Parts: sequence; structure tokens; C-alpha cells
Amino acid sequence: MNNRKSEIGVGLFITGGLIALLFLALQVANSGSIGNGETYILKAKFDNIGGLKVRSPVKVGGVVVGRVANIELEKLVPVVTMEISKDYEFPETSSLSILTAGLLGEQYLGLEPGFVLEDMDIGMLKNDEYIQDTKSALVLEELIGQFLFGQSNED
Repeated sequence: MNNRKSEIGVGLFITGGLIALLFLALQVANSGSIGNGETYILKAKFDNIGGLKVRSPVKVGGVVVGRVANIELEKLVPVVTMEISKDYEFPETSSLSILTAGLLGEQYLGLEPGFVLEDMDIGMLKNDEYIQDTKSALVLEELIGQFLFGQSNED
């Protein structure tokens, strides 16, 4: 009788663990959704995208406002296409940087909203427009090489 109770307890524990894993898997699969689901496309050209991947987050001040939808080469220049939630609008003077979460963590896009002046004709970025001010990824190997050997990319 005691053996049967422990078998039922182990079975319930394993079933609970499987349900928890299924729940986590569904949460991760749903993490691609942003805001109300409606998005618009922004693009940016970079010299070096480092380890940036499709579905990497686009963040403003640590808040996810979009995801990387596509990365491709156009005339040997990397072009990143982003899906941004329609809940957020950004001025044409905004800048985009490839940042790293932690020292060796995943890379993401950091969007810095620009300024809007009433005197100047600065509008908001619209669907399928390019962000002009971009900063490429820092490549750790290049930084270590510069530190160790005093090399510079400006040679």
C-alpha cells in the first residue's frame, strides 16, 4: 500500500513537471508577439552586424518595442529589417546601435529616439523607411587584438 502511494506521488510530480515545461515552451514561443500585434517595417544598414540574429529584440531603454524580421546583404552591405509595434513612433533623427546583453550575451538592437523641433521639418519614421544613424556591433576579438597588439582599424 505504501509503495503504491509513492508511485502515484512520483507520477503526479512528473506530470506536473511536464505541464510546467509545456507552459514554458508556449511562453517562449509567444515571446515574438509585440504590443497589440500590429507592426510596421523599419530598415537599417550596418558595416558589421556581429552576432545579431533574426528575432533578436529591438529595445528602447530596455523595453522591447520590436524584433528583427530579416537580415540580408544588399550590394555587400548588411541590411537589417525590423518589425516595430504600431504603438510606438520614432522621429527621423533616431539612432540604432547593435548592443550586447552582458559581456558575452546575445546581441540586440538599441533604438535611441531622436529629437523633434517645431522649427525644423523633422517627421516620424514611416513604414519601410531607413534609419540613417546606425552604429555597428563591437567585435570582441577586434577589441582584444587592439588592446594586446596596439593595432588600429585606421591603418
